[in-house]
Amino acid sequence: MDMRKRRPRVFQVAEEALQWTTPLEPRLTTTNGVLFHMDCLKFLPLVRSESVHCVFADPPFNLGKEYNNGFKDRWTEREYFLWCEQWLDQCMRVLVPGGALFVYALPRLAYHFAAYLDEALELRHWIALTMKGTFPRGRKLYPAHYALLYFTKGVPRVFNKVRLPIPKCRHCGGDLKDYGGHRKYLNPEGLNLTDFWEDTSPNRHKHSKARPGVNELKPLIPARAIQISTNPRDIVLDPFGGGGSTYQEAQRIGRLWLGCELGDCSPIEHRFKEFAPLTLHRKPPSELLSVIKG
Repeated sequence: MDMRKRRPRVFQVAEEALQWTTPLEPRLTTTNGVLFHMDCLKFLPLVRSESVHCVFADPPFNLGKEYNNGFKDRWTEREYFLWCEQWLDQCMRVLVPGGALFVYALPRLAYHFAAYLDEALELRHWIALTMKGTFPRGRKLYPAHYALLYFTKGVPRVFNKVRLPIPKCRHCGGDLKDYGGHRKYLNPEGLNLTDFWEDTSPNRHKHSKARPGVNELKPLIPARAIQISTNPRDIVLDPFGGGGSTYQEAQRIGRLWLGCELGDCSPIEHRFKEFAPLTLHRKPPSELLSVIKG
């Protein structure tokens, strides 16, 4: 049986079935982006089908975390995955052909997500981000990575090579690795990015977070996803705004961005006041506004 035809999917629903009547008021706008203060399951159906070039999602992990926004983060496993399937279906629907979907998750969640997404999209990579620190886990191996799933809607429309500086010793300045006599053949622009990222921790520690109490990824993580899969002026969507890392990096590298946040949006506004104050409260480009039905 063809796994890709096993279940009907939301992104195959006719556009007419997704009409809405209530006008949306953005919570925040910039020269490149629009943020709405609302639940992702209410927001995503309002985005036109095949209008977004990249989706980056960092959802709640069902760990009983207190978000202070009314969101329930402790469901049965079945409830949680049914909820995830709803927003994943919508994310797939809004992607253009060849568009990219990145989902950041714990490995035990990521393999469920990967199996579900693989019915309709193409797996490009399971990217592993190393976790720093050690602590016992009973009769389990120490969990040393988070997963960043990278899928595309068919053949990728964009794939940009990202290069990293050749790692140097911070004490002597020499190479950290032995390249087996091939050092002279390395590209002067740096090493090719692999699917194992050990130069960043998955989450910011409390003492280094710009906005304590807010779910916040290091900007480097969404930045690389955006760089790999988009071109300038492409549209990036993040349905779980959190601290706004995705929006900041999309703005920084010249992409248009769109998203929503169920909780307090003021940390995202504060981020832009620090990062790019002159872009705030400006009218976004018409090509971005056109992807919202209304």
